[in-house]
Amino acid sequence: MGVYLRPDALAGALEALAARRLTPLAGGTDLYPAQANLAAWNQAPDLDLLDISALAELRGIEERAACWRLGALTTWTETIEAGLPAWFEGLRLAAREVGGRQIQNRGTLAGNLCNASPAADGMPALLALDAAVELASLSGRRRLPLADFLLGNRSTARRPDELVVALEIPKPAAVARSTFLKLGARRYLVISIVMVAATLEVEDGRVAAARIAVGSCSAAARRLPTLEAALVGRPCDAGLAEAVEARYLDGLVPIDDARASAAYRAEAAVTLVRRSLAALAGEPPAGDLLEPAA
Repeated sequence: MGVYLRPDALAGALEALAARRLTPLAGGTDLYPAQANLAAWNQAPDLDLLDISALAELRGIEERAACWRLGALTTWTETIEAGLPAWFEGLRLAAREVGGRQIQNRGTLAGNLCNASPAADGMPALLALDAAVELASLSGRRRLPLADFLLGNRSTARRPDELVVALEIPKPAAVARSTFLKLGARRYLVISIVMVAATLEVEDGRVAAARIAVGSCSAAARRLPTLEAALVGRPCDAGLAEAVEARYLDGLVPIDDARASAAYRAEAAVTLVRRSLAALAGEPPAGDLLEPAA
């Protein structure tokens, strides 16, 4: 059995991380199932755990002058119920897709990011909100855009001596709206085939800024900068969805697996992006998605 530490202050947690390699534990909704799966094959390591659930400094949702700050222990349920502005709707929709109610009550936004699964439901929505990650260690604090924090499948820029302490969501410069769509083999409690999150800032009826992210189609969720640039200046109407072409999603690298083929994922991603933009423009979605390829 490995070491188990549960400090009650952030300073103590950072001192522990500086002294030895520890695995941070928050809600445990990713860590425990992963360990159980390895244990079934007699491959589970004895992890040295740093339980951060008692760190009051990592709790709370706070509005600041230029951003909203979500403590690292913010749960999905707290995100849903916090009364955040309307432009957080995409994140709220994603929060409702994270497992069942029990998982939403225990699982944390920061844990979802640190686990760094390509199919993590929170990633696209937070990317589309232009989120940044605040990390702390004994040597100080640093702030990384989420896109720089995510390095790949199960890989992040967090150093072994660091903890994620908060997420920062900048306030939009114009009236903003966001959404989130997820495609899976069934409606609930399912790992995604494709996810899309989109945020539009609209001024005088035209797109002032666009942020669109796709999950489950690359080693990490990715923004679509070419499409985002192409949408700026366009009227916020049905023409937005019509402007989406497959070439704007060329940066994605979908895979073949048990849930769907790479070709299906690529086609579905285009459809979900179009539907997201249609929804944000107030237009009804058109057409049905194909059934997942065998």
